[in-house]
Amino acid sequence: MTTHKLQPVGIKSQAVNFKALPPLSLYIHIPWCVRKCPYCDFNSHEARGTFPEQEYVAALIRDLELALPLIWGRKVYTVFFGGGTPSLLSGESIEQILRNVRMLLPLALDAEITLEANPGTVEADKFAAYRDAGVNRLSMGIQSFNDTHLQALGRIHSADEARRAIGIAQQHFDNFNLDLMYALPNQTLEQALQDVQTALSFAPQHLSCYHLTLEPNTLFHRNPPALPDDELSSDMQQHIEQLLAASGYQHYETSAFAQPQRRAKHNLNYWKFGDYLGIGAGAHSKLSFPDKIIRQVRYKQPQAYLQQVAKNAPLQSEQQVGHGELGFEFMLNALRLNEGFDSALFTERTSLPLIGIQRELAEAERRGLLTRDIQRIAPTQLGQRFLNDLLEIFLKQ
Repeated sequence: MTTHKLQPVGIKSQAVNFKALPPLSLYIHIPWCVRKCPYCDFNSHEARGTFPEQEYVAALIRDLELALPLIWGRKVYTVFFGGGTPSLLSGESIEQILRNVRMLLPLALDAEITLEANPGTVEADKFAAYRDAGVNRLSMGIQSFNDTHLQALGRIHSADEARRAIGIAQQHFDNFNLDLMYALPNQTLEQALQDVQTALSFAPQHLSCYHLTLEPNTLFHRNPPALPDDELSSDMQQHIEQLLAASGYQHYETSAFAQPQRRAKHNLNYWKFGDYLGIGAGAHSKLSFPDKIIRQVRYKQPQAYLQQVAKNAPLQSEQQVGHGELGFEFMLNALRLNEGFDSALFTERTSLPLIGIQRELAEAERRGLLTRDIQRIAPTQLGQRFLNDLLEIFLKQ
């Protein structure tokens, strides 16, 4: 996508009027990690030995209490502990948080509750406690099973520790995801496929396979490593997709692959432009009301967040999503789904008529990036490969 300033396509002004609010998820951010990875642009901070665990847990609960008037009476369908490294928290802390979530919110009986975990030895020993606390899905940041590549990525675990952690996870969870990355520094096609084959040997219900990208404000962006060229990276992507398809995994989103009926419900809610309340340092929220949609951001620095929660004021910013932004924001998420979306979902989640983006849809179709009929809109295989080009059509200079 080009770097100059872009603006969403304009849709004639009209009052937002939702007939029904979308499903609601809860995101809980744990901002600390043992060491900041050189490719990471998330809001994560090195713990440097210790961090104020109990104070932070109390702040999360207070943050949730303060947010209740905005979501009063709405059922929560998924919960996601993200980071940072949520598995730095003890099982007791996770249990305390989830106990309060259940007390304060109508949590669906079949709610998907995911926790991101580091495969280091200490965290792996906590998996049983997380399961007892109510976590029913684990997401493990493996990235690679090659020690050389793990070192290049700045990961603190070894390939053997990753295998051991997965084995422990299998004992306690019947639903877990493994994160892998490809196009790593000096990686070959054979090495990338070996990582995926090793992951498949554990039969995970879900796999996330990400192309390593050099994000701004990261060490890798400032000092780029030697990465595979575009042709080799494309070959890696193609072969990985073929291998996973042959192994029975559905490629349902840009970087997500799942066994049947095992798609990530929490992430699907994002991609279908659902609502989410984010609590914790730097967490983002998107909340719908009958006449508007708002976005919120909590204070990013952990200490500032703790201080602001103590003042009952954790929000650093809150703004209403502009009417002209809704169409693009919906497409930005929904077009990540390889199967696309039901045409009626656009109006249901934005309150805008689909006719307002007919010109853009027609242009995307003309360029072979999108296919549509009366029921469904979906990116073509070409559109999946060149997703940024497809999304740019829904923007204007």
